[in-house]
Amino acid sequence: MAPAESKLLLTDRAISSSNHVPSNYIRPVGDRPNLLDVESSTSVPLIDLHGLLGPARSDVIKEIGSACRTDGFFMVKNHGIPEEVVREMLRVAREFFHLPEAERLKCYSDDPSRTTRLSTSFNVRTEKVSNWRDFLRLHCYPLEDFIREWPCNPPDFKQVVGEYSKHARALAVRLLEGISESLGLERDHMVKAMGKQAQHMAINYYPPCPQPELTYGLPGHKDPNAITVLLPDGVSGLQVLRGQKWVAVEPVPNALIINMGDQIQVLSNDRYKSVLHRVIVNNKSERISVPTFYCPSPDAVIEPAEALVDDDHPLRYRSFTYGEYYEKFWNRELLSASCLDLFKASQ
Repeated sequence: MAPAESKLLLTDRAISSSNHVPSNYIRPVGDRPNLLDVESSTSVPLIDLHGLLGPARSDVIKEIGSACRTDGFFMVKNHGIPEEVVREMLRVAREFFHLPEAERLKCYSDDPSRTTRLSTSFNVRTEKVSNWRDFLRLHCYPLEDFIREWPCNPPDFKQVVGEYSKHARALAVRLLEGISESLGLERDHMVKAMGKQAQHMAINYYPPCPQPELTYGLPGHKDPNAITVLLPDGVSGLQVLRGQKWVAVEPVPNALIINMGDQIQVLSNDRYKSVLHRVIVNNKSERISVPTFYCPSPDAVIEPAEALVDDDHPLRYRSFTYGEYYEKFWNRELLSASCLDLFKASQ
Protein backbone atom coordinates (compact mmCIF):
# COMPACT_ATOMS: atom_id res chain seq x y z
CA MET A 1 0.00 0.00 0.00
CA ALA A 2 1.34 3.46 -0.92
CA PRO A 3 2.14 5.81 2.00
CA ALA A 4 -0.59 8.35 2.81
CA GLU A 5 1.50 11.34 1.71
CA SER A 6 1.81 9.91 -1.82
CA LYS A 7 -1.96 9.72 -2.31
CA LEU A 8 -3.42 12.26 -4.72
CA LEU A 9 -6.75 12.68 -2.95
CA LEU A 10 -7.48 13.74 0.61
CA THR A 11 -10.11 11.01 0.93
CA ASP A 12 -7.40 8.37 0.63
CA ARG A 13 -4.82 10.22 2.73
CA ALA A 14 -7.29 10.87 5.54
CA ILE A 15 -7.89 7.16 6.04
CA SER A 16 -4.22 6.76 7.00
CA SER A 17 -3.99 10.01 9.02
CA SER A 18 -6.91 9.48 11.36
CA ASN A 19 -5.40 11.09 14.45
CA HIS A 20 -3.85 14.29 13.15
CA VAL A 21 -4.01 16.85 10.35
CA PRO A 22 -0.97 16.64 8.03
CA SER A 23 1.22 19.73 8.26
CA ASN A 24 0.37 21.02 4.77
CA TYR A 25 -3.27 21.46 5.86
CA ILE A 26 -2.52 23.45 9.01
CA ARG A 27 -3.32 27.16 8.75
CA PRO A 28 -1.12 29.84 10.33
CA VAL A 29 -2.30 30.70 13.84
CA GLY A 30 -3.90 33.98 12.75
CA ASP A 31 -5.75 32.31 9.88
CA ARG A 32 -7.60 29.50 11.65
CA PRO A 33 -11.35 29.27 12.11
CA ASN A 34 -12.48 30.42 15.56
CA LEU A 35 -15.20 27.82 15.88
CA LEU A 36 -16.52 29.33 19.12
CA ASP A 37 -17.10 32.81 17.66
CA VAL A 38 -19.87 31.98 15.19
CA GLU A 39 -23.51 33.04 15.25
CA SER A 40 -26.45 30.76 14.48
CA SER A 41 -28.46 31.16 11.28
CA THR A 42 -31.87 31.86 12.77
CA SER A 43 -32.27 35.03 10.71
CA VAL A 44 -31.16 33.80 7.28
CA PRO A 45 -33.94 34.78 4.82
CA LEU A 46 -36.05 31.82 3.65
CA ILE A 47 -38.01 32.77 0.53
CA ASP A 48 -40.97 30.75 -0.74
CA LEU A 49 -40.66 30.73 -4.53
CA HIS A 50 -44.15 29.37 -5.07
CA GLY A 51 -45.38 32.95 -5.26
CA LEU A 52 -43.29 33.66 -8.37
CA LEU A 53 -45.90 31.85 -10.41
CA GLY A 54 -48.93 33.94 -9.41
CA PRO A 55 -50.24 37.30 -8.26
CA ALA A 56 -47.79 37.38 -5.32
CA ARG A 57 -44.83 37.64 -7.72
CA SER A 58 -44.10 41.27 -6.88
CA ASP A 59 -43.93 40.44 -3.16
CA VAL A 60 -41.44 37.62 -3.79
CA ILE A 61 -39.38 39.94 -6.02
CA LYS A 62 -39.20 42.44 -3.13
CA GLU A 63 -38.02 39.67 -0.80
CA ILE A 64 -35.30 38.66 -3.26
CA GLY A 65 -34.17 42.26 -3.65
CA SER A 66 -34.05 42.82 0.10
CA ALA A 67 -31.98 39.68 0.68
CA CYS A 68 -29.58 40.59 -2.13
CA ARG A 69 -29.07 44.11 -0.79
CA THR A 70 -28.59 43.22 2.86
CA ASP A 71 -26.97 39.79 2.82
CA GLY A 72 -26.10 38.54 -0.66
CA PHE A 73 -27.53 35.15 0.24
CA PHE A 74 -30.81 33.49 1.15
CA MET A 75 -32.55 30.13 1.20
CA VAL A 76 -35.42 29.07 -1.04
CA LYS A 77 -38.22 26.55 -0.62
CA ASN A 78 -40.80 25.39 -3.16
CA HIS A 79 -37.98 25.86 -5.66
CA GLY A 80 -39.29 23.44 -8.26
CA ILE A 81 -36.67 20.69 -8.04
CA PRO A 82 -38.49 17.46 -7.12
CA GLU A 83 -37.48 15.84 -3.82
CA GLU A 84 -36.68 12.58 -5.61
CA VAL A 85 -34.25 14.37 -7.95
CA VAL A 86 -32.52 15.95 -4.94
CA ARG A 87 -32.30 12.64 -3.06
CA GLU A 88 -30.86 10.85 -6.06
CA MET A 89 -28.30 13.60 -6.64
CA LEU A 90 -26.98 13.27 -3.08
CA ARG A 91 -27.04 9.47 -3.28
CA VAL A 92 -24.98 9.27 -6.45
CA ALA A 93 -22.56 11.93 -5.14
CA ARG A 94 -21.89 9.88 -2.02
CA GLU A 95 -21.55 6.68 -4.00
CA PHE A 96 -18.97 8.29 -6.29
CA PHE A 97 -16.70 9.29 -3.41
CA HIS A 98 -17.07 5.84 -1.87
CA LEU A 99 -15.82 4.13 -5.05
CA PRO A 100 -12.42 2.40 -4.93
CA GLU A 101 -9.49 4.78 -5.27
CA ALA A 102 -8.46 3.46 -8.69
CA GLU A 103 -11.95 4.04 -10.10
CA ARG A 104 -12.15 7.61 -8.80
CA LEU A 105 -8.69 8.47 -10.09
CA LYS A 106 -9.80 7.86 -13.68
CA CYS A 107 -11.23 11.39 -13.46
CA TYR A 108 -8.26 13.03 -11.72
CA SER A 109 -6.62 16.18 -13.09
CA ASP A 110 -4.89 19.18 -11.51
CA ASP A 111 -5.59 21.33 -14.58
CA PRO A 112 -8.32 23.92 -13.79
CA SER A 113 -9.08 24.33 -17.49
CA ARG A 114 -10.39 20.76 -17.79
CA THR A 115 -14.17 20.68 -18.16
CA THR A 116 -14.52 17.44 -16.16
CA ARG A 117 -12.05 16.69 -13.40
CA LEU A 118 -11.63 15.21 -9.97
CA SER A 119 -9.17 17.06 -7.76
CA THR A 120 -8.45 18.10 -4.21
CA SER A 121 -8.24 21.30 -2.14
CA PHE A 122 -8.59 24.29 -4.54
CA ASN A 123 -5.68 24.63 -6.98
CA VAL A 124 -2.84 22.27 -6.09
CA ARG A 125 -0.60 23.89 -8.70
CA THR A 126 -0.46 27.25 -6.93
CA GLU A 127 -1.51 27.00 -3.29
CA LYS A 128 0.83 26.71 -0.32
CA VAL A 129 -1.68 25.49 2.29
CA SER A 130 -4.16 22.76 1.38
CA ASN A 131 -7.90 22.68 2.11
CA TRP A 132 -9.73 19.70 3.63
CA ARG A 133 -11.75 18.90 0.51
CA ASP A 134 -11.90 16.67 -2.56
CA PHE A 135 -14.16 17.70 -5.42
CA LEU A 136 -15.50 16.57 -8.76
CA ARG A 137 -16.04 19.51 -11.10
CA LEU A 138 -18.36 19.19 -14.09
CA HIS A 139 -19.39 21.54 -16.87
CA CYS A 140 -23.12 21.08 -17.42
CA TYR A 141 -24.37 23.45 -20.12
CA PRO A 142 -25.03 22.79 -22.90
CA LEU A 143 -25.48 19.35 -21.34
CA GLU A 144 -25.01 17.43 -24.59
CA ASP A 145 -21.55 18.98 -25.01
CA PHE A 146 -20.18 17.64 -21.73
CA ILE A 147 -22.15 14.67 -20.40
CA ARG A 148 -20.10 12.16 -22.38
CA GLU A 149 -17.01 13.22 -20.38
CA TRP A 150 -18.64 12.50 -17.01
CA PRO A 151 -17.83 9.43 -14.89
CA CYS A 152 -19.32 6.10 -15.92
CA ASN A 153 -19.52 4.94 -12.32
CA PRO A 154 -21.81 4.77 -10.46
CA PRO A 155 -23.65 3.37 -13.49
CA ASP A 156 -26.52 5.88 -13.27
CA PHE A 157 -24.27 8.88 -12.58
CA LYS A 158 -24.83 10.59 -15.93
CA GLN A 159 -28.58 10.12 -15.88
CA VAL A 160 -29.05 11.28 -12.27
CA VAL A 161 -26.66 14.24 -12.38
CA GLY A 162 -27.90 15.30 -15.82
CA GLU A 163 -31.47 15.39 -14.55
CA TYR A 164 -30.51 17.43 -11.49
CA SER A 165 -28.42 19.86 -13.56
CA LYS A 166 -31.37 20.61 -15.86
CA HIS A 167 -33.59 21.46 -12.89
CA ALA A 168 -30.83 23.53 -11.27
CA ARG A 169 -30.39 25.55 -14.47
CA ALA A 170 -34.10 26.27 -14.70
CA LEU A 171 -34.06 27.49 -11.08
CA ALA A 172 -31.00 29.67 -11.68
CA VAL A 173 -32.69 31.33 -14.67
CA ARG A 174 -35.87 32.02 -12.66
CA LEU A 175 -33.78 33.57 -9.88
CA LEU A 176 -31.81 35.72 -12.34
CA GLU A 177 -35.10 36.97 -13.75
CA GLY A 178 -36.27 37.85 -10.25
CA ILE A 179 -32.99 39.61 -9.49
CA SER A 180 -33.32 41.65 -12.69
CA GLU A 181 -36.84 42.74 -11.79
CA SER A 182 -35.81 43.60 -8.24
CA LEU A 183 -33.29 46.07 -9.70
CA GLY A 184 -35.90 47.68 -11.92
CA LEU A 185 -34.43 46.11 -15.05
CA GLU A 186 -36.16 44.12 -17.76
CA ARG A 187 -36.85 40.57 -16.60
CA ASP A 188 -34.39 39.03 -19.06
CA HIS A 189 -31.54 41.51 -18.49
CA MET A 190 -29.33 39.28 -16.34
CA VAL A 191 -29.89 36.19 -18.47
CA LYS A 192 -29.01 38.12 -21.64
CA ALA A 193 -25.90 39.50 -19.93
CA MET A 194 -24.66 35.92 -19.55
CA GLY A 195 -24.17 35.68 -23.33
CA LYS A 196 -24.42 32.05 -24.44
CA GLN A 197 -24.38 31.15 -20.72
CA ALA A 198 -22.49 28.44 -18.90
CA GLN A 199 -23.16 26.16 -15.96
CA HIS A 200 -20.64 24.36 -13.77
CA MET A 201 -21.21 22.00 -10.87
CA ALA A 202 -18.92 20.93 -8.07
CA ILE A 203 -19.58 17.84 -6.00
CA ASN A 204 -17.66 18.61 -2.81
CA TYR A 205 -16.58 15.90 -0.42
CA TYR A 206 -15.30 16.82 3.05
CA PRO A 207 -14.07 13.78 5.01
CA PRO A 208 -14.15 13.85 8.82
CA CYS A 209 -11.22 15.91 10.08
CA PRO A 210 -9.44 14.96 13.34
CA GLN A 211 -8.52 18.60 14.14
CA PRO A 212 -11.11 20.86 12.49
CA GLU A 213 -9.89 23.90 14.41
CA LEU A 214 -6.63 23.87 12.41
CA THR A 215 -7.89 23.94 8.84
CA TYR A 216 -10.74 24.78 6.46
CA GLY A 217 -12.83 22.90 3.97
CA LEU A 218 -12.51 26.16 2.03
CA PRO A 219 -11.31 29.48 3.47
CA GLY A 220 -13.24 32.72 3.10
CA HIS A 221 -13.90 33.51 -0.57
CA LYS A 222 -16.45 34.90 -2.98
CA ASP A 223 -17.76 33.02 -6.01
CA PRO A 224 -16.61 34.28 -9.43
CA ASN A 225 -19.83 33.41 -11.25
CA ALA A 226 -23.24 35.14 -11.29
CA ILE A 227 -25.34 33.04 -8.92
CA THR A 228 -24.72 29.84 -6.95
CA VAL A 229 -27.42 27.30 -6.09
CA LEU A 230 -26.17 25.09 -3.25
CA LEU A 231 -27.61 21.69 -2.42
CA PRO A 232 -26.48 20.69 1.11
CA ASP A 233 -26.66 17.17 2.52
CA GLY A 234 -27.92 18.14 5.99
CA VAL A 235 -24.51 18.39 7.68
CA SER A 236 -23.54 21.87 8.86
CA GLY A 237 -20.40 23.48 7.45
CA LEU A 238 -21.23 26.58 5.39
CA GLN A 239 -20.67 29.95 7.06
CA VAL A 240 -21.22 33.43 5.62
CA LEU A 241 -19.90 36.79 6.78
CA ARG A 242 -22.63 39.14 7.95
CA GLY A 243 -21.23 42.45 9.15
CA GLN A 244 -18.10 41.39 11.01
CA LYS A 245 -19.51 38.08 12.23
CA TRP A 246 -19.42 34.61 10.71
CA VAL A 247 -22.89 33.09 10.60
CA ALA A 248 -23.48 29.33 10.43
CA VAL A 249 -26.02 28.53 7.70
CA GLU A 250 -27.75 25.45 9.05
CA PRO A 251 -29.40 23.30 6.37
CA VAL A 252 -33.20 23.42 6.25
CA PRO A 253 -35.01 20.30 4.94
CA ASN A 254 -36.02 20.67 1.28
CA ALA A 255 -34.44 24.13 1.01
CA LEU A 256 -31.56 25.25 -1.18
CA ILE A 257 -29.05 27.99 -0.40
CA ILE A 258 -28.54 30.82 -2.90
CA ASN A 259 -25.65 33.24 -2.95
CA MET A 260 -24.70 36.11 -5.20
CA GLY A 261 -21.41 35.87 -7.10
CA ASP A 262 -19.04 38.55 -8.34
CA GLN A 263 -20.76 38.98 -11.71
CA ILE A 264 -24.04 40.05 -10.07
CA GLN A 265 -22.08 42.63 -8.08
CA VAL A 266 -20.63 44.03 -11.32
CA LEU A 267 -23.85 43.89 -13.34
CA SER A 268 -25.75 45.64 -10.52
CA ASN A 269 -23.01 48.29 -10.21
CA ASP A 270 -22.53 47.38 -6.54
CA ARG A 271 -26.24 47.58 -5.66
CA TYR A 272 -25.97 43.89 -4.73
CA LYS A 273 -22.84 42.40 -3.21
CA SER A 274 -21.13 39.07 -3.69
CA VAL A 275 -21.08 37.30 -0.33
CA LEU A 276 -17.95 36.19 1.52
CA HIS A 277 -18.35 32.61 2.71
CA ARG A 278 -16.26 29.72 3.99
CA VAL A 279 -16.56 26.03 4.82
CA ILE A 280 -15.54 24.52 8.13
CA VAL A 281 -15.17 20.79 8.76
CA ASN A 282 -15.93 18.49 11.67
CA ASN A 283 -14.45 15.39 13.31
CA LYS A 284 -17.61 13.29 13.33
CA SER A 285 -19.06 12.90 9.86
CA GLU A 286 -18.38 13.36 6.19
CA ARG A 287 -20.14 16.21 4.42
CA ILE A 288 -21.27 16.54 0.81
CA SER A 289 -22.43 19.70 -0.91
CA VAL A 290 -23.38 20.27 -4.53
CA PRO A 291 -23.07 23.88 -5.71
CA THR A 292 -24.29 24.80 -9.17
CA PHE A 293 -22.46 27.83 -10.53
CA TYR A 294 -24.44 29.71 -13.15
CA CYS A 295 -22.02 31.73 -15.25
CA PRO A 296 -21.66 33.94 -18.26
CA SER A 297 -20.08 32.26 -21.26
CA PRO A 298 -16.31 32.92 -21.44
CA ASP A 299 -16.73 35.43 -24.28
CA ALA A 300 -19.58 37.36 -22.61
CA VAL A 301 -18.67 41.01 -21.97
CA ILE A 302 -19.58 41.93 -18.39
CA GLU A 303 -20.28 45.52 -17.35
CA PRO A 304 -22.73 47.38 -15.11
CA ALA A 305 -26.24 47.87 -16.47
CA GLU A 306 -26.55 51.38 -17.95
CA ALA A 307 -29.79 51.97 -16.03
CA LEU A 308 -27.91 51.48 -12.75
CA VAL A 309 -25.24 54.10 -13.44
CA ASP A 310 -26.03 57.73 -12.53
CA ASP A 311 -24.63 60.68 -10.59
CA ASP A 312 -25.37 58.98 -7.27
CA HIS A 313 -24.07 55.63 -8.49
CA PRO A 314 -21.02 56.24 -10.70
CA LEU A 315 -19.59 53.47 -12.85
CA ARG A 316 -17.78 51.02 -10.56
CA TYR A 317 -16.27 48.54 -13.02
CA ARG A 318 -14.72 48.50 -16.46
CA SER A 319 -15.87 46.07 -19.13
CA PHE A 320 -14.21 42.65 -19.22
CA THR A 321 -14.88 39.17 -20.52
CA TYR A 322 -15.88 36.46 -18.10
CA GLY A 323 -13.04 34.31 -19.44
CA GLU A 324 -10.56 36.97 -18.32
CA TYR A 325 -12.11 37.11 -14.87
CA TYR A 326 -12.32 33.35 -14.42
CA GLU A 327 -8.64 32.82 -15.28
CA LYS A 328 -7.56 35.28 -12.59
CA PHE A 329 -9.87 33.59 -10.06
CA TRP A 330 -8.26 30.17 -10.47
CA ASN A 331 -4.72 31.51 -10.33
CA ARG A 332 -4.99 33.50 -7.12
CA GLU A 333 -4.77 30.70 -4.47
CA LEU A 334 -7.91 31.99 -2.64
CA LEU A 335 -5.59 34.54 -1.00
CA SER A 336 -8.08 37.37 -1.45
CA ALA A 337 -11.84 37.45 -1.12
CA SER A 338 -12.36 38.08 -4.84
CA CYS A 339 -10.74 39.56 -7.95
CA LEU A 340 -13.11 42.52 -8.28
CA ASP A 341 -10.48 45.12 -7.36
CA LEU A 342 -8.61 44.19 -10.55
CA PHE A 343 -11.58 45.33 -12.64
CA LYS A 344 -12.48 48.65 -11.00
CA ALA A 345 -13.32 51.52 -13.33
CA SER A 346 -10.75 54.29 -13.42
CA GLN A 347 -12.06 57.27 -11.47
